[in-house]
Amino acid sequence: MEKVLVTGGAGFAGSSLAIALRNRANYEVIAFDNLKRRGSELNLARLREHGVQFVHGDVRCMEDLEDVGRVDWILECSAEPSVLAGYTGSPCNVVQTNLVGMLNCLEWARRCHASILFLSTSRVYPISAINDLPYEERETRFDLPQGFVGTGVSHAGISEDFPLQGVRSLYGATKLTGELMMAEYLAAYGLRGIINRCGLIAGPWQMGKTDQGVVALWAARHIYEGSLTYIGYGGTGKQVRDMLHIDDLTRLVEIEMRDIESLSGEVFNVGGGRTANASLQEMTLYCREACGKSIPIMSECETRAADIRWYLTNHSRITAATGWAPEHDARAIIVDVVRWITDHREALRPVLGAF
Repeated sequence: MEKVLVTGGAGFAGSSLAIALRNRANYEVIAFDNLKRRGSELNLARLREHGVQFVHGDVRCMEDLEDVGRVDWILECSAEPSVLAGYTGSPCNVVQTNLVGMLNCLEWARRCHASILFLSTSRVYPISAINDLPYEERETRFDLPQGFVGTGVSHAGISEDFPLQGVRSLYGATKLTGELMMAEYLAAYGLRGIINRCGLIAGPWQMGKTDQGVVALWAARHIYEGSLTYIGYGGTGKQVRDMLHIDDLTRLVEIEMRDIESLSGEVFNVGGGRTANASLQEMTLYCREACGKSIPIMSECETRAADIRWYLTNHSRITAATGWAPEHDARAIIVDVVRWITDHREALRPVLGAF
């Protein structure tokens, strides 16, 4: 039985991957987490229920990883996930967690000769290069013209060939640096690994807040009857992101682990693309439909640092390599999140209902 270490294992993506692997494959799974993010403690009972071992530890501390013991796989899901991290204060947490933590995971993979899957991010692509694309403003969204084709971008979305020159946020910079170091480790030490540049991951058990986890945040504000704000780009709520249902991600990771020999060394854009995407306006509509209620929506015209107008994933490379494609559309993702919050309304209220 191979041993899998999931860092950030009590977080949203990490806990979901740990449980899926334990349930559907013959792995011993260890969820490793410092429980810093509020709400992550709610996942501990789920992990125990599914036979996942939990270890309290911090990727920033090499000794904590050493205490886990030898492993065969590392799924690096730990992160300071906010794209706004460091802009209004010290960048130390985002750099230490995302970069130093990644380097520690790579070093432990080297010592164990373990395979590693890294959940990177679409935010490695430069902000101005994305925002300077020739968008059309439509009734409820910004979008690219149907026939537009540029370097690494088309109406289908942004591909792995999109230029990387430019500023991408402190968060994106730490993730891209982690990618570069992983490529060096794979080449220098003969390790196997895959980098997944994920779009907006969403689904049940995401503890959304104002700077990360927008789908869960949007649904929770409707359920607990708070308010929301369209921020930036004139305050119209027309900025667009694609969504990746957590079940679609776990399905892909299982494929990648089975096919690690043929896929090792690859970098893949992974997201909902044209299958699953929405503007903030459209997300509001879906939440209203799913919850049966409306809440106040305010507007702030000023665009924040690191905000982007539009991002869709062109996932054609991973689809061609594995046959994988997202199955959940945006409306289905929001219905799933609304159902989860409704089913756990009181337990989640201190986390998702606090505003």
